[in-house]
Amino acid sequence: MTTAQERFAEQELPYNVFSKACPSRGTLEHVTGRWGALTLGALYEGSFRFNELRRRVDGVSEKMLSQTLHALERDGLVHREAQPTNPPRVDYELTPLGREVTERLMSLIQFVEGRMDDVLAARERYDSARAPR
Repeated sequence: MTTAQERFAEQELPYNVFSKACPSRGTLEHVTGRWGALTLGALYEGSFRFNELRRRVDGVSEKMLSQTLHALERDGLVHREAQPTNPPRVDYELTPLGREVTERLMSLIQFVEGRMDDVLAARERYDSARAPR
């Protein structure tokens, strides 16, 4: 019987995220970093204007959200559409590739949210075991 890791290795993909020179590392970082994951998760709900998105992703600075959106747009995960209106209107939404990535990410987000009682209990056990006596 082969393990999941062995089956994955057998796929012989042209990219290897475990190699430091592989460009997939950057995309993985953009998707799984705090602001990237939260931005993608918010955009999974639909199209947002910049300030709407900033309010939805509580705690992100304007600069960080702008950098995150640029990186996700460059990776082909987010589409930016500027409307030629006065004042200008810019909307952000997931591309088909972004939606596919975010569906997988949402499974992880929902799993973590659903298991937070277990995580909090584990933290409590860990902290109690290491508390000075």
